[in-house]
Amino acid sequence: MMRTRARIMAVDPVMRRRRCTLAVTALAALALAACGSEQPGSPGVPTRAADAVSAGKDAAFTRMLDEVARECPAPGTKRESPAPPKGEAPTAPVEPPPGATVEPPPGGAVEPVAPTAGPEVELDARDWCAGVRHEQRVAEALLRLEQPDPAQVRKVLNGLGYTDERIHGLKRSGAITTFAVDLRDKGGRLCLEGTAHGELTEVEMCVAPAQGAFDIANIHRRPGV
Repeated sequence: MMRTRARIMAVDPVMRRRRCTLAVTALAALALAACGSEQPGSPGVPTRAADAVSAGKDAAFTRMLDEVARECPAPGTKRESPAPPKGEAPTAPVEPPPGATVEPPPGGAVEPVAPTAGPEVELDARDWCAGVRHEQRVAEALLRLEQPDPAQVRKVLNGLGYTDERIHGLKRSGAITTFAVDLRDKGGRLCLEGTAHGELTEVEMCVAPAQGAFDIANIHRRPGV
């Protein structure tokens, strides 16, 4: 009996050491796996959560655009030329007879020239319709600001559904805060450009390139703006 007990006591410490070694190895492997899942860029839970938040913002922004343009024509619909006043037929320019001298308009007045670039000629019917609505809702919201600094303007735009990724050029110059909003959707080219300045607040639709990153330097404005 004494020899049996001695053999058990001799073997038992060895088994305990082996079990401890296996336990420590398993814990180390779990710790490494947990640390690896939190590393930037790894396909772990934090990355999936960030992607889900981004996708949710994009979906909400798209729903807002659809709601604003709910009663507008379908994407790609061409705009028709403005109809003449009721009861009047469209007039064609009158050519002077050969050899006649053309007198300048009295007072040196200059006849208005139809625009060749800008929202009037570059936006389709849907973008033009939606642009008018975006102008109105943004201007009305900004007019309520007592101190339209960049932080307040961003807060107002976010509250209307315009995400940070779509807000550009937000900066203050004196008492004026300028900004632009990329509203391109479904192949459109619509954008907004505005100045927040109390009662002098102005918001105008503009035209962005159909593709590529949004760049304020490349947008087309109304003539004279």
